[in-house]
Amino acid sequence: GLEPPHIPAWCKRMPDPGSDTPVRSKTAIDRLIARRDVGLREKVTYRMLYETCARADELLGVNIEDLNLSARQCPVKAKGAKAVRRRGQAREDYATETVYWDAGTARLLPRLIGERTRGPLLVTHRKPGPGKLLTPRDVCPDTGLARLSYGQLRALLDRHTCVGGEEGTGWDPHEFRHSGLTHLGEQGVSLLLFMAKSRHKSVSAARKYFKPGAAALAEVTSLLAPGDSQR
Repeated sequence: GLEPPHIPAWCKRMPDPGSDTPVRSKTAIDRLIARRDVGLREKVTYRMLYETCARADELLGVNIEDLNLSARQCPVKAKGAKAVRRRGQAREDYATETVYWDAGTARLLPRLIGERTRGPLLVTHRKPGPGKLLTPRDVCPDTGLARLSYGQLRALLDRHTCVGGEEGTGWDPHEFRHSGLTHLGEQGVSLLLFMAKSRHKSVSAARKYFKPGAAALAEVTSLLAPGDSQR
C-alpha cells in the first residue's frame, strides 16, 4: 500500500473547513476509489467517509471491536459533544454517536480487517519508531502497527488527487463528508432525516447543504419544458 514517507508541513495546518469546501461528484468519488493505484486501506477510508458522512478524525479513531458489520454501523467519538462526568471516573471531552455505511463499505471492510479482531481499524504500514509515544489503544496488539493519523491520511489523499503532481493541490478529507451531505440535500432528504445522518445540532448548520448544485438545478429546470418536449 501507499505510505507517505513524511507528513508535509501543509498537512499539519488544519484550519476549519470553510463554506467554500468543494463538492465532489459521486462519479468522481467512485472513480477515485476504483483506481488501481489506490490501496485497499485508502479505498475503505474514502468510501467509508463518503457513506457515513463522518468527520475524518471520527473514523480514524474507530477500533475493529467497535464495528457492527451485520448492522453496518459503529459508534464514533463525536465532535464538540460534552459527556457527563461520573463520580470516580476521568472526565471525557467527547460523547459517542453512531454512524452508518452502505454496501460499498460493507464489501471492502472484511478484506481490510482480515484476521484481526481488535485494535485500530485504519493503521499505517510501518511500526512506529522508538521515539514515538503512543497509547495502547493507538497500536494494533496483533501487528504492532500504529493508528493512521489525520496528517498521513491527508497526505495520501493529496497524492491521489493532486493537480499536475503539485503537492498540496489535492482534495481534503473533509470533502467526502461535505460532498455526501450535499448529495443528500440535493436528493430531497427530509431535514429531520438529514440531521440524524449529519448529526448537526442546529437547523441553520444543516440548511446550508440544501443549496442545490448545477446538476440538480438543470434537472428541476426540465420540469418547465414544453409539454410535448422529448427529453
